[in-house]
Amino acid sequence: MKRHNLLLVDDEKDILRTLGLTFEEDYEVFTARSGMEALGVLERHDIALIIADQRMPEMTGVELLQRSITLNPHIIRIILTGYTDTGDLIQAINKGHIYQYITKPWDRQELRVVVKRALESYDLVIENQRLFKELEAANDRLRDENTLIRKELNNDLQFAEIVGQGAAMRRVFDLVTKVIDTTITVLLTGETGTGKTLLARYIHHHGPRKDKLFVEQNCGALPESLLESELFGHKRGAFTGAVQDQKGLFEAADGGTVFLDEISEMSPLLQVKLLQILQEGRFRRVGDSTYRQVDVRIISATNKDLDAEIKKGHFRSDLYYRINVFPIHIPPLRERSEDIPLLAAHCLKKYSRRFRSPVAGFNEEVVSELCRYGFPGNVRELENLIERAIILNSGDRIEMGDWLPRSRHNPVGLSRIEQVERAEIVRLLELHQGKLSLVAKELGISRTTLWRRLKDYGIQGGEEPDPLE
Repeated sequence: MKRHNLLLVDDEKDILRTLGLTFEEDYEVFTARSGMEALGVLERHDIALIIADQRMPEMTGVELLQRSITLNPHIIRIILTGYTDTGDLIQAINKGHIYQYITKPWDRQELRVVVKRALESYDLVIENQRLFKELEAANDRLRDENTLIRKELNNDLQFAEIVGQGAAMRRVFDLVTKVIDTTITVLLTGETGTGKTLLARYIHHHGPRKDKLFVEQNCGALPESLLESELFGHKRGAFTGAVQDQKGLFEAADGGTVFLDEISEMSPLLQVKLLQILQEGRFRRVGDSTYRQVDVRIISATNKDLDAEIKKGHFRSDLYYRINVFPIHIPPLRERSEDIPLLAAHCLKKYSRRFRSPVAGFNEEVVSELCRYGFPGNVRELENLIERAIILNSGDRIEMGDWLPRSRHNPVGLSRIEQVERAEIVRLLELHQGKLSLVAKELGISRTTLWRRLKDYGIQGGEEPDPLE
């Protein structure tokens, strides 16, 4: 253990020698015969404790201890005094922030005990100071990390702007521009992987509640009982394992935004509780009889046709009207292939940086191939594809290879007109739930011709045509 440094100050040589013999076995001892000499020692060495005589020429012990405060505010200050005037002692203690005074003549063992306890106090102060500095440093690191995270998040949130330069996404951002400065309820619709979660984050982090919490929950990811507790919280004892009161996401996000992804998967019971929040701004925790008020913005998302879900009895119409205040539909990637080169470039930059890869661009043939692909998994599939390509490619450019999709979904070699026709067939198949007769009727072609188109364009699904047709 490091030995403490002591500074002994007295103008009498014999007293310094006696004090030195008292402490030199246990501590590093420095001595000075005047106040000015003592100040010089304090400037050169890290002193933990000073013992100074009160009566010295030119600078008294109290004056020395006062000046020592500016050099080291945590230093322990003890004064030796030969007089017992109470008023003078109180004044000396107050001015010099003196830990203790010792009257002459002192008891050697008693003085050693006083110094030992004083240094224990000093160690505690220094340790607290060290911990405080570590805490400050940790807070600084956390602030830096939060800044980096926010910067990265903002970069990610610009993703939609970067890739939204086609006509389809411009229409989306026209709507976002109109709603972003409000707290209105928003419903995002679109196929899986189109970027609904990203757009929800964008709306929150650029809106009036950006300084409050944004929480998200996939309503299809948990069974009803767990989802209810996750969203609304629970009271202690409400169910097995509920050992304490627990806030839900709505309560935690009070003042902020709650994003409910795949809201069509929410059970009828939870739909009623959500409707109450939307109508009255209040809810009850699971197992609780007390209502709680919250002020949250709700953004919902679904990849299903909620009108159809209402007709099936799976979704409440009154809830639908509440969440569908401002609908925004995000088109699938196959309907905005003009954005694919920009999307691919963004993904390349993102993942090459993450993997510290030298890959910096694409072979032109690769970009053309990507633009001809149907991307049933939409933007998410494109991201995964580029991530895999970076891992598999060792040069500075992404080349053609096995990483490219080779499925029946891939209409390689289609002309622009054929791509449009393929997209229309896919849309009608989804609309008519795979009934070829209805699709063929709308297209003005026979079912056999339509079936050949399905095979030519690599489209799966649909009924087999009658061989006599």
